[in-house]
Amino acid sequence: MPAVRFYALAEASVSPAGHESVPAVCAKACELTAELYSQKKKSVVLCADQAQAEAVDQLLWQLPAARFVPHNLAGEGPNGGAPVEIVWQPQSLPRKQCLINVSGKMVSNFNQFQQIIDFVPVEETAKQQARERYKQFQQAGCQMQFLPA
Repeated sequence: MPAVRFYALAEASVSPAGHESVPAVCAKACELTAELYSQKKKSVVLCADQAQAEAVDQLLWQLPAARFVPHNLAGEGPNGGAPVEIVWQPQSLPRKQCLINVSGKMVSNFNQFQQIIDFVPVEETAKQQARERYKQFQQAGCQMQFLPA
């Protein structure tokens, strides 16, 4: 069973230094993606749609050079994919060590990952959906952890 970490977001959007406001879930996902990459872990970032995937892609390109994360959008990049792949179709999740779920939806084939990162947004409907995902992971026997963002 994968280890699952949920991060409680304190706000809907953030304004990184020198940049316009971006969704907090995307900013935190990029921060965690860079952290996992520094630990030599390969990840897939699951987004709700192509627009969100492109936003995550742009945020990863804006990381400082010292925190560069080789990544690509679904269908791009080298055969076998980059260390980090950004997708928006859950049925085509590549096999990686970690899943960073910013889609707000439950993933059916979550057992293929060693680690899953998910988020609890501030918006009430999305928060309730996160609670349901948490419950499903817990009932499946996953090792659970809940953290502040």
